Parts: sequence; C-alpha cells; structure tokens
Amino acid sequence: MLFLCALLFLGLAAHPFTTYPASLALLRRFRKAVRPLANDRDRQPSFAILVPAYNEESVIVAKAENLLALQRTVDHCEILIYVDAASDRTVALLEPYRDRITVVVGEVRRGKSHGLNQLTRKTIADILVFTDANVMLDPHALRRIGAHFADPDVGCVCGHLKYGNGEESATAATGNLYWKIEERIRQLESDTIGIVGADGSLFATRRHLHPVVPPDIIDDFYVSMKILLGGHAVVRAPDALAYERTGSDGKEEFGRKVRIACQAFNVHRLLWDEIKAAPLGVFYAYVSHRLLKWLIIYDLAISGAFLVAGLSSLLSPAWVMLMVGGALGAFAIGWRLQLRPFPQLGSMMLSFAGVGWGVFRSLRGDRFQTWSPMGTARMRADAQR
Repeated sequence: MLFLCALLFLGLAAHPFTTYPASLALLRRFRKAVRPLANDRDRQPSFAILVPAYNEESVIVAKAENLLALQRTVDHCEILIYVDAASDRTVALLEPYRDRITVVVGEVRRGKSHGLNQLTRKTIADILVFTDANVMLDPHALRRIGAHFADPDVGCVCGHLKYGNGEESATAATGNLYWKIEERIRQLESDTIGIVGADGSLFATRRHLHPVVPPDIIDDFYVSMKILLGGHAVVRAPDALAYERTGSDGKEEFGRKVRIACQAFNVHRLLWDEIKAAPLGVFYAYVSHRLLKWLIIYDLAISGAFLVAGLSSLLSPAWVMLMVGGALGAFAIGWRLQLRPFPQLGSMMLSFAGVGWGVFRSLRGDRFQTWSPMGTARMRADAQR
C-alpha cells in the first residue's frame, strides 16, 4: 500500500508533462478545431501594442526600433509604453520616439497591471497586443496574430516564445527545455480545449473582451483565463515568434519562479469559484496544466516519504538510511562535477521548489505588485551589443 501511494503521488507530479498531453493528443484526433484564418485581402483589424517597462535602459532602444518595424507591416497600429517610475535612463532614451510612440510615465511604482490598465484606456484599437520590454518580435508577428481573429469565437491569441541562450548554463538549458515542452502542450490545448494561461512575452486580445486587471494581480494569466472562462477561444499562433533570453543564474531564476508562482496562485484564489463552474474540459485542463504543476514539489516530497516508509517496512533502518544517503551522495557528486544529467535535474528540482515556495507565499498573503528585470539576462544582452 505504501508503494502504491508513492506511485500515486509520483504520477500526480508527472501528469502535467505525460498523461495530460497524451490525453489532449487523443482528444485532438476526434475534435481538432479548424478555425478560419484571414488572408491579406481581408480587412485588417487595428492594433495597439502595449509594453510595460521599468529599468530597461539596456534594451529599450532596440525594443522601440523593433516595435516601429512591426508598425510598418500593418495599416493601423499604435505603440504605447508605460514606464513604471524607472530609476535609470529608460525615459530619456524614449524621448526621440515620442512623436511615434505614446509614452506614459508613472511618478511612483505601481506595477505592471496598473500601467497596462492605463494604456488600454488610451486606445480604441480592435486588437490589444501585449509584450515585454526585453522581448524582440518577428516582423510578421502582427499579421500572423491578426489572422486568427478572423474567427469571431477567438478572444485571445498567444505567440510562440523562443529562448536564445539555452546553452549558457544548466539553469538556462533546463529553462529552454521546459519551455519547448510547454509550447507543445499549449499547441495541443489550442487545438482542443483552449490555452490555460497566456505568456506575457506575446499575446493579444480583442479590446472589448479585455477585463480590467486588479493592480496586484498578474495580467497575462488573469486576462487570458477570464476570456477562456467567458466562453471564448484562447489559441496559439505558432508562427508569431517572440525571442527572449532565459535566466542563466540559478538563484535569480529561483526568485523569478517564486514571484511568478505567487502571482499566479493569487489569480487561482481570485478565480477559483469561476473555474469550478467552468465546462468539464476547461476544468480538467486547468487542474492538469496549472494546479497540479504548482504542487509538483509537494507531490514529489510525499511520494518520497511513502517510498522511504515502504522500504522501512521491508528493510532495517540502517539499510534504508544507507540507500537514501547513497542516492543523495551520488547526486551531490554528480552536481559538483557537473556530470550530466545531475546539474539539469538539480536545476529542475530548484525550479519546482521555487514554484512550491511561491504557492506557500500566496497562501500566507504575499503580493508581488512590482517587478525588476533579470540582471544576468540584461548584462549579457549588454555585452553582446
């Protein structure tokens, strides 16, 4: 019985990456949605690109030029940037672009969601496109996103994020691999039930469906979930590409996981009553892709405890301690010597631990209303310029 319990909790930890995508792949064979796409002869919607920024002096000029290049690919496109009381030269570097870009500067730090709420009130564009300051977008991204809105059922379209520094460290490699898996799962969701949570690197919504976001709530997850729970399709545009650098420092990435998980679980707590009332498919996808993923570190710990208890019922305590100590010692040596796959497994476990700690911090009432750019990613971006 103890071993069965260990397998059960191990299965719960593995489900978001194994049986869940397998179930979506099976479902797709029977009910893949075929949605109309617009072509160049169709009327283009009007776009507004909205960007939050804090201390982004290392990337803001490149971002502005990237946005202006995108603007030229469609007939109607506004660009709006909210600067959240930056303490560096972000505002000064945007001055030469004020004739083409609307820049809103916060006097005090109030966070990303507050700033984006301000920007959404300043535009009447059909489609709101959200992207982060450190993300560079493919020149064709707007047209490819816009094509999906030819289907009136579509309320939100997510882009395809690619990381460009997956070989810098074990942390970067693990993050890159994780995101590749995540993008495959999101495509399966897009083809069947709908994507459970957009990523802030690149996503777009119909303006009339875009909700006001509470200032202490993460915008991308909240907005896309509200649209999905409202009965509208949340789909993926696999050819609308966004490029970003993932974190390569383990300590920094751990902190980012804590912040994001805490913010996301705050959304969970806010929307749980609506989620429970959602159609069965949406509820299943949410529990599988979000709720169980946040609890992986706890499921693994419980599974390990049941395994040790099961071994203790068969072997002497000394043998159990020797087995556990030997496994931990082998892992420590592999980590120290940087022998594959030990650094990658360690980075993965650190990531799960960060997510679990973020959930705990949400439950105790913590909030992350403001944010700071990742230092290592910015410094390496600077070094390459």
